[in-house]
Amino acid sequence: MRIGGLSMVWATLVLAACGSEPAQSPSQEPTVKPSAEVAPVSGPERRILAFGDSLFAGYGLGEGEGYPERLEAALRARGINARVADAGVSGDTTAAGLQRLAFVLDSQPEPPELAIVELGGNDLLRGISPAETRENLEAILQELAKRKIPVLLMGMRAPPNLGEQFVSEFDGIYPALARSHSAELVPFFLEPVYDKPRLIQADRIHPTAEGIEAMVDATVAQVAAALPAR
Repeated sequence: MRIGGLSMVWATLVLAACGSEPAQSPSQEPTVKPSAEVAPVSGPERRILAFGDSLFAGYGLGEGEGYPERLEAALRARGINARVADAGVSGDTTAAGLQRLAFVLDSQPEPPELAIVELGGNDLLRGISPAETRENLEAILQELAKRKIPVLLMGMRAPPNLGEQFVSEFDGIYPALARSHSAELVPFFLEPVYDKPRLIQADRIHPTAEGIEAMVDATVAQVAAALPAR
């Protein structure tokens, strides 16, 4: 997701929060505490593909601070021998993701046991119709189903300033596709951070490292549950 673009998408949500919550210096920002107990890692390796845009690519973060990396660490802290492949590309729309999906899947040393699909924010940025976004996401899910790869779909939401009809159509995409393709769903991937400016970078778009930890904490249990039983 590009800086200039997502500011158009999330300004209504994030800036409203900025107006109601005083800015904090880095030293004042809360730290997301890790789980108190760490289970020993055991069992066969569980391969997960994180397929998305800059929210997976770790825009503005240090090495190892992106969502896929922190998710892997959180799963391993639960004793799951997870390996999360980061296939996030900043700026990707659903159409761009669809174009590269087969190549990404064919490039994996072994097929993933789970694909986490996170796309759609850049469609909002570019004013792409919800119908086109849905068509692209459906094609992505169909390709994964053809390869018998279960999916966890990370939902997005349109800001209200895009209009009631657009918001209704866009926000309905993710739950409808999850139902029709028997995919697991996180209703709104940015839920833990979108209204908390202290967890958003200075661009007022992308999560900070602390924000990523909050997002991982909110979703790790669902990721673990989405892994197929062995």
